[in-house]
Amino acid sequence: MYRLLSAVPARAATPRGCAWGCGRRAAHQRAGLPKLGPGWVGGLGLGLGLALGMKLAGGLRGASPAPPPAAPDPESPILSEPLPPQEQPLAPWSPHTPVPPHARRFARAIDSSRDLLHRIKDEVGAPGIVVGVSVDGKEVWSEDLNSMYFLDFHTFILQRVKLDLNRFLEGLGYADVENRVPCKPETVMRIASISKSLTMVALAKLWEAGKLDLDIPVQHYVPEFPEKEYEGEKVSVTTRLLISHLSGIRHYEKDMKKVKEEKSYKALKMMKETESDQEKDLKEKGGKSNEKNDFAAKTKIEQDNEAKGRNSKPCKKKNDFEQGELYLKEKFENSIESLRLFKNDPLFFKPGSQFLYSTFGYTLLAAIVERASGYKYLDYMQKIFHDLDMLTTVQEENEPVIYNRARFYVYNKKKRLVNTPYVDNSYKWAGGGFLSTVGDLLKFGNAMLYGYQVGLFKNSNENLLPGYLKPETMLMIWTPVPNTEMSWDKEGKYAMAWGVVEKKQTYGSCRKQRHYASHTGGAVGASSVLLVLPEELDAEALNNKVPPRGIVVSIICNMQSVGLNSTALKIALEFDKDRSDIP
Repeated sequence: MYRLLSAVPARAATPRGCAWGCGRRAAHQRAGLPKLGPGWVGGLGLGLGLALGMKLAGGLRGASPAPPPAAPDPESPILSEPLPPQEQPLAPWSPHTPVPPHARRFARAIDSSRDLLHRIKDEVGAPGIVVGVSVDGKEVWSEDLNSMYFLDFHTFILQRVKLDLNRFLEGLGYADVENRVPCKPETVMRIASISKSLTMVALAKLWEAGKLDLDIPVQHYVPEFPEKEYEGEKVSVTTRLLISHLSGIRHYEKDMKKVKEEKSYKALKMMKETESDQEKDLKEKGGKSNEKNDFAAKTKIEQDNEAKGRNSKPCKKKNDFEQGELYLKEKFENSIESLRLFKNDPLFFKPGSQFLYSTFGYTLLAAIVERASGYKYLDYMQKIFHDLDMLTTVQEENEPVIYNRARFYVYNKKKRLVNTPYVDNSYKWAGGGFLSTVGDLLKFGNAMLYGYQVGLFKNSNENLLPGYLKPETMLMIWTPVPNTEMSWDKEGKYAMAWGVVEKKQTYGSCRKQRHYASHTGGAVGASSVLLVLPEELDAEALNNKVPPRGIVVSIICNMQSVGLNSTALKIALEFDKDRSDIP
């Protein structure tokens, strides 16, 4: 390619007035501009070649859904839609082209993160996936830093990589497979149970304003919800218990026996693992002084296992995507009306005693928001979204035109990609009914991180604005609650509409567990995660920096049953490695 381009100038030097372009050359000279050198045609040829490359790249962008055809090689370039020429002039690339320092800072993390996304996309056959990453809360977009062009002379494909000063946004695959619409940062998808974290902000604002008491029976706000009994004993369901899934209200599974057997099986399995660890510790201690205790412990374990082994396998419980209520098509006018789906069902557990994840519990919380605020739930949430600048976050409805909305997919029994059936999520706005983009989720995550950290900085930075939620409120929200579980990371506990993993290191020079908060989502044809990794602040940061300090990752995908939390955590840690102080 270089030889062809270098040969052009020699042929381009034609006599004056005898070749195409001479009129332009004469006008150029009449204008008093410097003479055009004999290599101007070569430069023009190179520019046309680059423009053709961009045209090809625009046609080739996106990735095909798996399994048929095969997913792209993770090492291949990611192609995305070029900006209009007037917005992003293209300059020829050379090995000597300087790379902006901010781009260099996160280049390795971006490459590594893209590979992680390709892996998960290929493994599950997801049609499309979108990721967003922010560093220290700053979403500054600088035109002279955010786009660089690289020409791969081995494949002759032009690739545009968008590198933000503090934010990385990218879409892979298709938002709409049938119409070949590629995923992009503006793609809108179902965020499923991340909606619970949004609802928590509404509850927290009402609590801060003194309009909501978290610890009184819910009938104070919603008398339509009947008082409950458990095994003949009158019990109270409170807002606090609902938030942390300790109310005993059922999820989609209606069979109490199956739920209880599954819980017992999980508890037995966990106990066996704990006992196995204890047995290891006894062996490590060794010595004659421990032989009697060792024998007694073994005997007790064997007896317990024998007694409980009879019921070691529970009745098979359907997963959420096999439950009929997940596919409701009925339109509910408000949260109070939605209560009729479950309000007369018995509690599965005594409130406060056991963790039972329940989206219906958040339907009741939406009714509490309405009564405590005096607004309809959706109106109150739109006010919050406006305050947080989450302008693309809306409730999912079929009728309105929602720009950049993706379609949602699942694999049928023949392993073919098909569209998911129509569903109406009006019965569960609060627990899983919102649509959003990765950009909006980043804003939300950073607002929570700011509120969590701002109280630590106030002595050295008196001019800091207050957080949307107070520091003590965020501390309460991100404090793990006893007797809870975090299904997407066994190291953590459920807090208040967030899963939280605490900082922990058991052994020196061994694995160090980072503190982070996240929530995943699973809906019909969609999966999602929002993860916040706070910086481990030191005295220097507290004295010289401003919040928020940390990494926020959001991922949305138009395929159901895709576990994304571990991928989000890996991406956050990759960016955490490359981050440097921002002036």
